[in-house]
Amino acid sequence: MSQRSDWLPASREVILEMARDWQSVAGANAAAWGVPRSALRSLESLTQAAGAALATAKNEATRTPVATARCKEAFDTLAAATRDMKRRYFLTPPLADSDYIALGLKPRDTTPTAGGNPTAQVTIETYLVGRHELGVKIAYVAGSPNDPANKGRRMWCSVVAPGEAAPVRPEDLRKSFYTMRKKDLIQFGYGDSGKTAHFAVRIENNGKQGPWGPMVSALIP
Repeated sequence: MSQRSDWLPASREVILEMARDWQSVAGANAAAWGVPRSALRSLESLTQAAGAALATAKNEATRTPVATARCKEAFDTLAAATRDMKRRYFLTPPLADSDYIALGLKPRDTTPTAGGNPTAQVTIETYLVGRHELGVKIAYVAGSPNDPANKGRRMWCSVVAPGEAAPVRPEDLRKSFYTMRKKDLIQFGYGDSGKTAHFAVRIENNGKQGPWGPMVSALIP
């Protein structure tokens, strides 16, 4: 299982769109920002490769375990390139907020995160996105989403095959990731299709944890 919890978009289609925008915006500002043409050419090549791999992996006629693996590899490589480009050319010297917005990035927040004990209880609603993918949307069971202490969530998950014992308590779940997104995309392995994903979420703020939310399960397409 893999997931994204940082500035990269959750959808592969949107990642491609961002990469193409970077080629245009960074290309127009290459001299001012110190972005070498070789970096832009590399980004263009990796974007084209990822787009072609995604088209192959999503096509019913060409989708195979190998095509799915190659698609993941292509997007992992593209993600590494975008992270490197952001670190090298967009952070030093720091760009203006308008530049960040043009690149599809969120302007840097210089306001310290408020402390406090998280008290809200949250769960998720799942929805289908594609093969081996589930969308998840945060739903508040109790507490206020406007309280700064209730912003971050740690989502726990376990994948269970037919006939295997399902987790009974949230503490039984094995994998987790932290996110501040209201919606996220979780991508599962090719062999997880037909298995059941079990989830539970709890608020987490500066190491402080809120109460567990109700457990949720969904069949992996």
